Amino acid sequence: MSICARVSEELAEPLGGSAPRAAAWLLIEQTGPWGPRALTESHFHPELGRELQEITRGTGVEVALIRRPGRHADCPPTGERTVHLAHTAPGRSWIRTAQLADPHILRDLDFAAIGSGEHGGFGTAHEGDPLALVCTNGRRDRCCALLGRPLASELAAAGHAEVWEVTHLGGHRFAPTMLVLPYGYTYGRLTAPTAKEVLEATHHGRIVAEFCRGRSCWDRPGQAAELAVRQNHAVEDAEALTVTQAPDPAAPTDPDRWSVRVEHTDGRMWQAEVRRTAAAPARPESCLKAPTTPDRYDVVSLTGLPAQVCPTPA
Repeated sequence: MSICARVSEELAEPLGGSAPRAAAWLLIEQTGPWGPRALTESHFHPELGRELQEITRGTGVEVALIRRPGRHADCPPTGERTVHLAHTAPGRSWIRTAQLADPHILRDLDFAAIGSGEHGGFGTAHEGDPLALVCTNGRRDRCCALLGRPLASELAAAGHAEVWEVTHLGGHRFAPTMLVLPYGYTYGRLTAPTAKEVLEATHHGRIVAEFCRGRSCWDRPGQAAELAVRQNHAVEDAEALTVTQAPDPAAPTDPDRWSVRVEHTDGRMWQAEVRRTAAAPARPESCLKAPTTPDRYDVVSLTGLPAQVCPTPA
C-alpha cells in the first residue's frame, strides 16, 4: 500500500534538496487524531490554528502539531501541553520549551524576531536528547502512517526520550521522514537502525549525510549544495557549514540554475553549481495524488576555492 514511497525508492529519487523550508519551528502538543490540515482539523483550536498560520506567514517560522507515539484516543486534551520553539541556523541553533495551559498566548510571540534567531525569553532552554520528529499523519498520506508510526514507536521503545510524531514534513514519498532539532536536518527512507544512527550522531553534534534531505534553514538549492560538500568531503559536524546562494553568473536569468558558496568554519570553501530539473518518469508525490514530475536539485559541479585564512592576532 505504500505506493508513493515505494515508487520513489525504486526510481532512486535523490533525497538532497527535498527538506521542508523553515528557519524556525513552533511545535505544539496536540493529542488525539489529526485531519489532513491538522492545525484546523483536530482537537486543536481551529480559529487559533488559522491565526497562527496567518501571523507566521513570511517570518520563516513553521507551525506543526506533535504528539507522543502510541494510540491516540479521540478525546479533547486536558491540562498543560508541551510547546517547543526551535531555531535552526548554524551557530544560532537552539530549542526553548514551555508547558502551556492556554496555547492562545502563542499569538503574542514576535515571530519575525524568532525567524531571525531571537527567542525573546520564551520558555526555558531545552536539555537532554535532541528532538526527533517523525511524520505520521496518515490522513495526509498513508505512507507516513504505515512507515512513520512504527518507526516512532520503536525509537521511543528503545529509550530515546524526545521522540514525537509530527503532522507534516513534506516529501511523503520519502517516508519514513524525520526532522531532528535543534539543527533542523530532515532525513528520509529511514529504518529503525538508520534512525538510531542518526539520533546518536545528532546527540554528538554530527549529521549522517547518506539519509539526509537537507537543513531546513536553507533554500533547496542550498540544501543540495551543502549535502554535496558533506558527502564528497566527509564533513559531519552539524554546525560546520554555511551556505550563500545566488543566481548562476553563467546564466543569471535562468530561474533553474544557482551558484552556491559553501563555507566551512575551518576556512575551506567550495562553489557548487546547482540545477533544477523535472524528475522523470512521473511518479506520485503523495499516495492520493496523480503521478507528476516533481522538482529535483542536482549539483552539476563542485569546485574547491582558496581557503580563507584568519589573521593571527598581534
